[in-house]
Amino acid sequence: MRMVFGLVLLAGIALAGGAVYLAKDRIGEYQMANARAQAALAQIVPTVDVFVAVEPLKYGQQLRREDVRQVAWPENAIPEGSFTDEAELFPENNDQLRVVLRAIEKDEAIMLVKVTEPGEDTGLTSRLERGTRAFTIKVDVSSGVSGFLRPGDRVDIYWTGRVDLGDGIQRGSGDVTKLIEAGIKLIAIDQSAGGERSEAAIAQTVTVAVKPNQVAALAQAQSTGKLALSLVGAEDDTIASSIEVDQRSLLGIANETVKVEVAKEKVCTIRTRRGAEVVAIPIPCTN
Repeated sequence: MRMVFGLVLLAGIALAGGAVYLAKDRIGEYQMANARAQAALAQIVPTVDVFVAVEPLKYGQQLRREDVRQVAWPENAIPEGSFTDEAELFPENNDQLRVVLRAIEKDEAIMLVKVTEPGEDTGLTSRLERGTRAFTIKVDVSSGVSGFLRPGDRVDIYWTGRVDLGDGIQRGSGDVTKLIEAGIKLIAIDQSAGGERSEAAIAQTVTVAVKPNQVAALAQAQSTGKLALSLVGAEDDTIASSIEVDQRSLLGIANETVKVEVAKEKVCTIRTRRGAEVVAIPIPCTN
């Protein structure tokens, strides 16, 4: 009986060992096939190592080597301005660090437009393009889109006021609202130039990037009336055309043309004969 039990035990061990061997062999074959497939895919789609964020990076945060890692990125789909060379991202002869200009999500490519040059200040000057100036506009809860504005957003700017023709006569009836600037970029909300706000906050001022002639127009508009901002969609590439609305056009009231009758001056004459011709001579009217 013991002999039979021993034989059965040996047979079971042998079968188990065979199963483990076969499974190990199958796993090895699968790993080899997977490696060959990945190698073939790499040959089909050329890739380049691109630096991406290890964790979310906030505005104003210094960018260090431990904050980034390299990942293989399809060569024909690399975002413009991405860093592929470590020596370019972290220059060896410069100990000063880059600073994050815009929020960067985890695994997002580190791009030149989202970080400063090594040691560069993150103030508004770094956000102004060549030929543009910073101009601040006063806003409130209604004119500032209820606090949903963020640096980097684009807005249309409307002016509301009365139009003076210069001779003391005001144009039309009541106030006029007119689109004066379209697609203007915001570079700061109050004293914050970062886009890290996650909740709406009522702003008192917004700062825009405009050209010098637009600065003059906005300054004149702000001093003579009220400005209101209208948020443009992130993917909206249209430019609003000329828009002007007054109270009459808002209510659909047609402008009435008032005819003013000019009284004709009364002319009095007397007739006198000069030879064979009768001549009418004007004289002052007595009644």
